Amino acid sequence: MSDFEKFDLDAYLGRIGWEGGRRADLATLRGVHLAHALALPFENLDALSGRAPSLDPADLMAKMVHGRRGGYCYEHNILLWLALEALGFRVSALAARVVLGARTPESRPRTHAMLRVEVPGEPRPYLADVGFGAVGSLLAPVPLALGEESEGGGRRHRFAVLPHDGPLELWALQAYDAAARDWVSQYAFTLEPFAVTDFEVFNWHVGTNPRSPFTRRAYLQRTTAERHLALDGPRFTETRADGTVTERELTDEARARRVVEEEFGIEVPEGLTLLG
Repeated sequence: MSDFEKFDLDAYLGRIGWEGGRRADLATLRGVHLAHALALPFENLDALSGRAPSLDPADLMAKMVHGRRGGYCYEHNILLWLALEALGFRVSALAARVVLGARTPESRPRTHAMLRVEVPGEPRPYLADVGFGAVGSLLAPVPLALGEESEGGGRRHRFAVLPHDGPLELWALQAYDAAARDWVSQYAFTLEPFAVTDFEVFNWHVGTNPRSPFTRRAYLQRTTAERHLALDGPRFTETRADGTVTERELTDEARARRVVEEEFGIEVPEGLTLLG
C-alpha cells in the first residue's frame, strides 16, 4: 500500500496507546499488534446500516482513529497494514475462509483478511491479524511456521494443515480452547498474496449481501486484559481470563445502546436500531 498521505502514524499510535519503539523489529510488531487489538473494537454497524464501510485510508482514519468507532477485518487490517509499512515493515495480504462453526472449510467463501509481515532480521514471516471477531483471535502476531505453538496475550495458537483438493497447502490457524481442552480451527488459508482490490470485493459482499450475517444483526467484540466481550444480536457474552463465561439477553433498545457505548466504547450512529 502507498496511501501514506492519508495516514497519520502519530495519530494512530496515540489512538492505540502505543508509546514504545518505532523500529521495524519484532518487539515493535508485537507491541503495536497487541495495543491495536486491545484499543479498537470489532463491529459491523455500517453493514447493519445497509452499506459496506469505506476502506479508503482517510475514511478509516476518520472513523477508527479520530472517531469513537471500530470496524471489521478489512478496516482493522488495512489500518494496521498502513501503520506497519510506515514503521518500515514489508507487508502483504492473505485471505481465509472462516471455518469456526462451519461444516467444512469449503462451505464458506474466502471473506477474511489477514497480513503477512516480514520482520528485518527474522528468518520467518509472521501472521498479523487484528480483525478476527472471535474469542480465539490473535492478540500477538505468530510466526508462519508449522509444528510449533505460540502464546500471546494469554492465548495459545498453532498452525495445522487441512486436507483439501487444491495444489497449495491449506493452513489453518487453531486456537486452544481451555474449557474443551482441545485445539479449534479458526480459519483456513493458502499462502498466495491478495490485494486491496480483492478486499474491496469481499467487503462489498459481506457489507451488503442480505444473506451476510453482518447485514442482519449487530455483531461486536472487544478484548481487554481481563475479559473478552461479545454482542451477537441481543446476546451479550462476557468471557473472563479464567474461562468463566456469563451471558444475558438484551431486550431493550436503550439498554443495548448503553452497553455498546459503555462496554465497547462505540458511538452508535444516529437512527441505527441495534435490536432488529
